[in-house]
Amino acid sequence: MKKKVVVGMSGGVDSSVAALLLKEQGYDVIGVTMQIWQDEEDEIVEEHGGCCGLSAVEDARRVAQVLDIPYYVMNFKKEFRCNVMDYFVEEYLAGRTPNPCIACNRYVKWESLLKRSMEIGADYIATGHYARIMQLPNGRFAIRNSITARKDQTYALYNLTQYQLSHTLMPVGEYHKEEIREIAIKNNLPVAHKPDSQDICFVPDGDYAGFIEREVPDRVPGPGNFVTSDGTVLGEHKGITHYTVGQRKGLGLAMGHQVFVTKIRPNTDEVVIGEAEDVFSSELSCDHINYMSVEGVPEPRRVFAKIRYAHQGEWCIIEQTGEDEIRCRFEKPVRAVTPGQAVVFYDGEYILGGGVII
Repeated sequence: MKKKVVVGMSGGVDSSVAALLLKEQGYDVIGVTMQIWQDEEDEIVEEHGGCCGLSAVEDARRVAQVLDIPYYVMNFKKEFRCNVMDYFVEEYLAGRTPNPCIACNRYVKWESLLKRSMEIGADYIATGHYARIMQLPNGRFAIRNSITARKDQTYALYNLTQYQLSHTLMPVGEYHKEEIREIAIKNNLPVAHKPDSQDICFVPDGDYAGFIEREVPDRVPGPGNFVTSDGTVLGEHKGITHYTVGQRKGLGLAMGHQVFVTKIRPNTDEVVIGEAEDVFSSELSCDHINYMSVEGVPEPRRVFAKIRYAHQGEWCIIEQTGEDEIRCRFEKPVRAVTPGQAVVFYDGEYILGGGVII
């Protein structure tokens, strides 16, 4: 009997080819687009596209027709609002820089979609991520780097659970992006030349502070002071939600040379300013740990770590310092360690685990 797989179809070329590849491999494929957009301003959704707009639904539906597979739209607005948008707002208000794609992956694309897919009799869910899932000799499932470093998306998937991984397929991780486009062209998929979406889907204009002001107008922090680390006031800023650690543009400070945000203090509404060297750190601590290739790290261990999606990574020693806390000491200082972002630990090609930087 064929194994049934629900493919999360975003209307892009990667998830479309994922559905095609799985059908060719003999799976019983069902296409699903997750409706997560909160308001129905058609022209805005249409203009920006992304992975959740109305254009995504139409593109995915056209692909499903070409592939001759069943296709449905499932409503996940409530889950997306709670686990992604509200989290995004609360993190910025607390002076941290969130990663909404990681939250969406764990709690919407996997937890909610997987639950609903299993309820309709599916064996797996699948996505178009550039990553691979392997079962290791120790029995645990782990995310493995895709074969193309340029498109590798493993960082944003570190938070998936063993159960989620054991019921997930990622066929695109075995291919380069150029190969995926070629497969789409060869099979006449209508999204073969569609560009990749770049922005956070619910903030298509990139104005995070403006989004927060519209969401919680009565809670937006007002202006505060730019200060040095010793408390010297340098000027006034627009509100802490406008800034993130490592930022140098848009500060509006006439210092005569480049300066950077080194810390955000939500309790006093202060944004701390420093020099280029002040943005580098040799260690960090993280919590909300998710172990993947191992069950824990009882002894200090040397691993490769990434502190943001685009970070090239750096070697470090990790040590468990609490039930849900790891300290990470880097061999070379890393730039802009940012509270709220994820730090992901790699053991060779596999994700060992990760956590949220505190």
